[in-house]
Formats: sequence, C-alpha cells, structure tokens
Amino acid sequence: MDLNTVAEVISPAHVGQWRPGDAWLGGGTALFGEPRPHVTRLLDLAAAGWPALTVRDDGVEVAATCTIAELAASGYDIAERCCHAFLASFKIWNVATVGGNLCAALPAGPMIALGAALDGTVLLQGPEGERTVPVAEFVTGEGTTVLREGELLRSMLLPASSLGAVTAYRQGSLHAHGRSGVLVIGRRDADGTTTLTVTAATRRPYVLRFPEPPSAELVSVALTERIPEDAYVDDVHGLPAWRRHLTRLYAEQIRAELA
Repeated sequence: MDLNTVAEVISPAHVGQWRPGDAWLGGGTALFGEPRPHVTRLLDLAAAGWPALTVRDDGVEVAATCTIAELAASGYDIAERCCHAFLASFKIWNVATVGGNLCAALPAGPMIALGAALDGTVLLQGPEGERTVPVAEFVTGEGTTVLREGELLRSMLLPASSLGAVTAYRQGSLHAHGRSGVLVIGRRDADGTTTLTVTAATRRPYVLRFPEPPSAELVSVALTERIPEDAYVDDVHGLPAWRRHLTRLYAEQIRAELA
C-alpha cells in the first residue's frame, strides 16, 4: 500500500483532535484495504489503551480496539463462531478490530452479525457528545453507517441476557473459507421470544422477532414481508436468488433447532 497522502499520525488520539481529512485508525485492515486519497492524517485509537473486554452487570463491553483474536478467546460460543466467519488468517485476527469491522459496514462483516443478533448497542463519541445506537441500526447499507463527521465508535455492549440465551448459527459461502454469502443467527430468550438475524446476504442487517416459537410458514412469510427483494446483495460472492434461497433454508433449520 502507498499512503502518500498521509502526512501525520497522532498517537494516541481522542475525539477533540479530529479535523477534515482525518481517519480513525484501529487495526488498519479495513482502512488500508483500498485507496483513500482524501486521508491526510491518521488518529491512532489502538494506543488509547482501552480494555479489550469489560464484564459489567448488564453485559460485556467490547472495545472498538478489541482484536478478533481477543474476542474469539472470550469464551462466548456465538462470538467465537462469528470470528470464524472472517475471511482472514490468524495473522489478521491479531490485528483486525471489532470496531473496524463494524465501521467498514461490509455486508459480510461478522461483527455486525454478532451485535445485531444479540441486540447489542454501540457507543459513539463525537464533537457533540456521546450517543448510543443499536447495532442493527448502525449499518444503513453497503459501506454506510450512521456515523457523523468526527464521530468514532468507542465500544459495543452485548447484553448479558442475550449472551445467556440459546443461539443457533448458519453461514454459507460459494467455496470453503470464502467470504460469507449468507449469515443467519437465531436466538431464543428465556421468555420464549425467538429472534432471527440475517446479514451477509443483505445490504444491512435485518432482525425478525417473534414473541413465541414461530411456525415454518410464519418465518417464511416474515422473510418475504420484511426483506425486500432488492435488499439482497448482488456481487461475485453470490447472486441475489442464491442468497435469498440460502437465507430461507438456514432460517428454517435454525427455527427447527431452536424449537
């Protein structure tokens, strides 16, 4: 990579230092993955010293700078499964960050799937203060988020109730170890509520919630009504028809498993 437009790196960085032409730097795997000629300065968040994982009474706070390797070793099965959905070697696991995957907002981003499936929220910090946004609403499309100019993603909170729920996971690619074409996660809470979360197949996360265990027909209808046909991704990693078919197949498998 040739970062010839970057003239300065601020380390460690904080919110008040941002100015036009800056880019927040975590692990850099997403930031350096394509040309960004508008970037003239990097604000290093990795040097901020944020604890990777903080266990709280209401859940687990995952710092934006937490690496995929650190999250995979956390002991939470669904988190480890999502880490394995990465198209990445162990070397990337030790550098790529949770926050970077969320902010890249790629359909196949497994940290988006994890956060949306567990009703996670992200803490955003910017010049105007802090705000909290559900992960399912943070990503608005392919490569787009609700981040405002100068804002950074500080952390993601995974609720304790969701982490303790029964989960089911299905991931599909066109070839072994390929980029996710479809990623569906199901969750059954203690009160019987069933949640199905669809990512990778669609441009943004779709969360379907049922107050009680749904029938196969109800799930099929919900997928048709809630996810528009033009929401499915069309690229070299899978055609929309294939993604839609696999989404329905996995959703039914998960429904039966959670029932």
